[in-house]
Amino acid sequence: MSGRRRLVVIGGDAAGMSAASQARRRDRDLEIIVLERGEYLSYAACGMPYLVGGQVPDPARLIARTAEQFRQQGIQVHLQHTVEAIDAGEQSLSVRTAKGEQLTQHYDELLIATGARDVRPELSGADAAGVFSLRGLGSGIALWDYVRNQRPQRAVVVGGGYIGLEIADALRRREIDTTLVDLLPEVMATLDPEMGALASGALRAMGVSLRLNARVEALDVADGRVACVRLGEAVLPADLVVFGIGARPNSELAGAAGIPLGVRGAIRVDRQLRTGLPHIWAAGDCAESLHRVTGRPTWQALGTVANKMGRIAGLNITGARAEFPGVVGTAITLVGETEIARTGLSEQESVALQLDPVAATIQDRTRAGYYPGAAPITVKLIARRQGGRLLGAQIVGGAGAGKRIDTISTCLTAGLSVEDLLQLDLAYAPPFSPVWDPVQTAARVLLGSVVNSQSRSDALESAND
Repeated sequence: MSGRRRLVVIGGDAAGMSAASQARRRDRDLEIIVLERGEYLSYAACGMPYLVGGQVPDPARLIARTAEQFRQQGIQVHLQHTVEAIDAGEQSLSVRTAKGEQLTQHYDELLIATGARDVRPELSGADAAGVFSLRGLGSGIALWDYVRNQRPQRAVVVGGGYIGLEIADALRRREIDTTLVDLLPEVMATLDPEMGALASGALRAMGVSLRLNARVEALDVADGRVACVRLGEAVLPADLVVFGIGARPNSELAGAAGIPLGVRGAIRVDRQLRTGLPHIWAAGDCAESLHRVTGRPTWQALGTVANKMGRIAGLNITGARAEFPGVVGTAITLVGETEIARTGLSEQESVALQLDPVAATIQDRTRAGYYPGAAPITVKLIARRQGGRLLGAQIVGGAGAGKRIDTISTCLTAGLSVEDLLQLDLAYAPPFSPVWDPVQTAARVLLGSVVNSQSRSDALESAND
């Protein structure tokens, strides 16, 4: 080993490159090596559906910085280098190159930023041409190429989460006849069912056929290409199938090295992003984090979270004592003209955690009703019955609806109550909102439930005295 301290980063996307860049800014003498098993690094994974749909015209637009740009910064980047084992005692890695060469790489500090991997069911025909899933820029480019060059006519998207909805939207924008299949009665399992029904309606409105409460059992193949999808007795002809049924932490490498794993198999870390073994850190989609509403460990595979975790890891690896405070689970997506957002806990999650929630759902307009362009918006707000602390929210609506979720996310982060939300001094002008913003209208309705519930509780206690 050289006389310089060496940081090795496994994984070259959001968390890994954020950490490497932060570490380089703080320590000009630190030797930094990034090992990335793929062909690309530092790319906008969330932009892949928009590449497929044509809103992003070229894959190069999704690459934030190239390997050469990082090298000019003094960060050594090695693409198509797969780490096969970690020896924590020797502080070394076993690495296989694209040419099949076996290398040993030593480290003083190690950051694991291996991300997440897509879930693919073990189905007959799943390896046929025309079958895709999205996890990594290479898979997004492959799907983009297939849609442009093969011009599929009928597609089946499997999975009703964010990726499934965004890919269904993208394929409809390409005028491909698209069916979405999901196991649940409504899409978007992170929403409560009545809000998920609004998301299902948005898909139908843009021409996506839905097969809900359905399971894919097999894929039929003809001449090496997918030909149809079997849902029990139902058969859906398809020359393109995209799986978007979820992801899981890519933590097998860490687990095999004896690093403790936590929620859903994610790498367990403390608030400074240390793992259970000395000199080994973890950040991004492979690591767990703290849920700021519940106070419990959680796993959130989001690009925003990965970038922030990477920054904190880079700070601490170079001697700081920064903490990653956790997450509240804020996410947003677009289906046609409908914006869908959520933060914190759903009502179902709150009930399961025995938090005794109350909820209110309101319908309103995104602007003053008399102002042109006012779109419908539905807001669901959840709080604790006792004291009214906010637990979560969901928003579905037209243009201008979704980003209102950030107001509630901020309230959750600060631990505010329904009353606090109601009293916020939010901006108002007719082009932007009604005089009572919809999130505060929901707070007014919910506050009545909290007060009434509290009053009934007080009355019952008095009657029992």
